[in-house]
Amino acid sequence: MKIVSYNVNGLRSALSKGLLDWVAEAAPDVLCLQEIKASREAMDVSGFEKLGYQAYLHPAQKPGYSGVATFTKMTPKAVIHGCGQSCYDDEGRVLRLDFEDVSVLNTYMPSGTSGPERQAFKIEWLHFFRDYVAKLRADGSTPPLLIGGDFNCCQTAIDLHNPKANQNSPGYTPEERQWFADFLGDGLVDTFRHHHGEATGHYSWWSYRAGSRGRNVGWRLDHWLADAALQPRLTGAGLLPDVVHSDHCPAWVEVM
Repeated sequence: MKIVSYNVNGLRSALSKGLLDWVAEAAPDVLCLQEIKASREAMDVSGFEKLGYQAYLHPAQKPGYSGVATFTKMTPKAVIHGCGQSCYDDEGRVLRLDFEDVSVLNTYMPSGTSGPERQAFKIEWLHFFRDYVAKLRADGSTPPLLIGGDFNCCQTAIDLHNPKANQNSPGYTPEERQWFADFLGDGLVDTFRHHHGEATGHYSWWSYRAGSRGRNVGWRLDHWLADAALQPRLTGAGLLPDVVHSDHCPAWVEVM
């Protein structure tokens, strides 16, 4: 089972840049997209359906903003739109698909980069999300979780090109780093680090400014975290920096 997460920074924009051709070639079993910036009514998903995917969208109420979508070749046992908290669900932050022996949780976390108010909103979200995941994991009816998406957070200094200059930048503040450490400490596995150890220079987002992508001046903001119970079933994980439909690149994980 190969699962891909990709912040497309506007699904219509990514489609115009050949996203469907790449999906046809990569052929993931499940594709989780973030920042789709469109509702199902405004979005033609027939191209995905022709490739054999079922489409599930959880858009933001605000047009042209946020939102997540999951495309799957396998019929899920259950589809849960949102997390039950209107301030987050109105922004299309969470979409969960339960399969027989794994639950794929697609999330697009707030960035906090537009100002102190949104950074405060992000911190509130992070603590809510940790509690939300803890409740899901404690619920015996939910299969083991694979949590993927744009977290808009780096964990450690090796996850961004210039950590010293960004000690207090949204995405790498001390509070966010502590949250990430605590979240993993709850019994989650960073699938990328599980397979690649302390390897450096691996990023999933680059600014459009100053040729950052070409110089690999980036941040690893996109993650797949797995319930520890899934660790023996993890067969691979990685990033695809050469795939360019967005300022992000896809992150993938394989599970038996």
